[in-house]
Amino acid sequence: MQYYFAKKLDVTFDEAIRKTTDALKIEGFGVLTEIDVKETLKKKLDVDFRNYRILGACNPPFAHKALQADDMIGAMLPCNVVVQEREGGVEVAAVDPVASMQAIENEAVEAIAGEIGAKLKKVVDAL
Repeated sequence: MQYYFAKKLDVTFDEAIRKTTDALKIEGFGVLTEIDVKETLKKKLDVDFRNYRILGACNPPFAHKALQADDMIGAMLPCNVVVQEREGGVEVAAVDPVASMQAIENEAVEAIAGEIGAKLKKVVDAL
């Protein structure tokens, strides 16, 4: 099972970050965290890496519902969205919560994961 939704874009890296953040907002997500992997690897290991950012996206109403269904679900939050430079463009990929939450045996969580997955797929498709 593929564990993410992805799409290649023919835009600059910074434009892909902006477009992705805007598309997330339309679906009710905010970006809680932003990890600059390129910068971190340079600083910590002194290695060069391509532009690669992990956006920690959260949809508060759905996060609240998930936490009510399973208080340990926080270990799986937020939903990560990766924006990275690839040969021929920039790729945006969002986690598929249905795939990532398969180990949790909770029907309420499965239903919420399906709803969030549909929203994240819509975000990626809209780019």
